[in-house]
Amino acid sequence: MEEQEDISPDLEDEALEEPLDIENDSVDAGASAQSAVETHDAAESTHDEDETTEAEPESLGAEPMAPPAADTADLARDVEAILFIAPDPVSLEVLAEVTGTDGENLAHAVEAVREKYSDPDGGIIFTEIAGGYTFRAGDLARGAVERFCRRPVDYSISPAAMETIAIIAYLQPITRPEIARIRGVGADTVVANLLDKGLVTEAGRSQQTGAVKYRTTEAFEKLFGLVDIADLPSLEGFEATPADVEELREKLHLAADKRQ
Repeated sequence: MEEQEDISPDLEDEALEEPLDIENDSVDAGASAQSAVETHDAAESTHDEDETTEAEPESLGAEPMAPPAADTADLARDVEAILFIAPDPVSLEVLAEVTGTDGENLAHAVEAVREKYSDPDGGIIFTEIAGGYTFRAGDLARGAVERFCRRPVDYSISPAAMETIAIIAYLQPITRPEIARIRGVGADTVVANLLDKGLVTEAGRSQQTGAVKYRTTEAFEKLFGLVDIADLPSLEGFEATPADVEELREKLHLAADKRQ
């Protein structure tokens, strides 16, 4: 009986130690499992972020890029100026050529000009007509515009202008420097006034100097009662041939040189 009692305590101690070891092993295993789960979740999260980051450019690229506001404003300004000076409607192709752009940017600019001049009560209206764009007078201003157009043109000519237009008529086409040499004074202001009155117009450029040449117009012929320019009174009582005109030109130039 005593030997059994000696063995029993040892067995009880071993029995008590086993649950403790199992509990520790369970804790270690649970911690390892938890760590593995967290690591896996972190990896999945990183993978999802990478996919999101890579997908963002594709998402942004799918949306059309609007043109910068400053670029559109500058282009609209150019379109507005072109339409203002153009005597006829300007097509989209011509606008693209002269502005150096096309497509969406040009479309935005044209729409900006259209919106700016879309008020039906305004004096100037943006209009799309004959395959192009142009400005027209507003309907409410039509009466004033018609009265302005009916005003008689002032064809009064100063002595200096009369002298200048006579030189142009007989020696046309002729440049301003040539007119100045013949008259002995500058001709810029006088020629500009004759251009404004529509009595002379540009007729190309001199091959020697590149200066603009001028000739008379139909308005000049109407003003002086000429059927055409050939009806001008003859110079010095003789009919001038091309050779005579050239000789006269040279003589006038020589006379102008002596006066300087």
